[in-house]
Amino acid sequence: MVIVFQSKPSFLAGGVVAGPLEKRSVFSQYFDTIYDDERWQMETNEQGHRKMIQEACEILMKKSGVNNLEIDFFLGGDLVNQMTPTNFAARELAISFIGLFSACATSVSSVIVASLLTELGASNLSIAGASSQHNAIERQFRYPVNYGSQKPQTAQWTVTAAGFALIGKHREECPCIEAATIGKVIDYGMDDPFHMGAAMAPAAFQTIQSHLEQRNQQFYNYDLILTGDLGQLGLKLLKGMLVENGVKKEELTLLRDAGAEFYGQDEAFQSGASGAGCSAAVFFSYIIQQLRAGSYKRVLLVATGALLSPLSYQQGETIPCTAHAIEITMK
Repeated sequence: MVIVFQSKPSFLAGGVVAGPLEKRSVFSQYFDTIYDDERWQMETNEQGHRKMIQEACEILMKKSGVNNLEIDFFLGGDLVNQMTPTNFAARELAISFIGLFSACATSVSSVIVASLLTELGASNLSIAGASSQHNAIERQFRYPVNYGSQKPQTAQWTVTAAGFALIGKHREECPCIEAATIGKVIDYGMDDPFHMGAAMAPAAFQTIQSHLEQRNQQFYNYDLILTGDLGQLGLKLLKGMLVENGVKKEELTLLRDAGAEFYGQDEAFQSGASGAGCSAAVFFSYIIQQLRAGSYKRVLLVATGALLSPLSYQQGETIPCTAHAIEITMK
């Protein structure tokens, strides 16, 4: 389903903080803060995760010259059980809170809800975003880091990062959100938690096709179409699907993936990056800054999410996935 925002809500500011390994990201120069301690000097990974979320939100508030009392809603989520890091960060921020879970697609689903609240006149300012913490997520969905388990080449590295954006009423000098597509849940029967890119690629394809058709747009109408964290293998699969359905190969230069590019060509990260903080960190730093600089005029951001849990995997379920998109323009 495509939503067109008549009021064109704007990205007023972004705040992105990341962990120590994320210094190796090709996008690190665009991040606001990079910490040397994975736990942010806290006792547990989850407490560090909470602190990271708070830091990102405080950074964007400082950039915008506003405080928590001036913000109407805080929207976000993460991948830990019941999103407790985000819940506890909301406790500290003391802003009306809507918790959202779309797995790694949460970065965009939160922006869509914030834009709807702005469009309806229910919000002047909202914070929206997502986060992930490598050690906490690996322990929950795969194996604790200190097990030293070996991963296949199809696996992706969970990013330690928090990315949040301040969404408000339209401003000419800021990137604006023109439209959004809320994706369906797509399940092609994949059941390997070490091959998330293959599971999510069909959802990304469905959302991109739906958005282009309902917006009467073509690939070449955008300066960039950036997916969230399909990784190198998932991106290759998505490109194949698009070509089979009429997209010209030369147009695929407009298609990139944050997860495939996050750590460059470093083979230590297997097929690339993942985690709710992956797309959030790239979207709300690099993309916003490139739009402000005039490098891009129209961008389609497509965040992908694998909607599994440790319980569903242990019960032999497949991996249902979704993808949500936002169309951003800079006049």
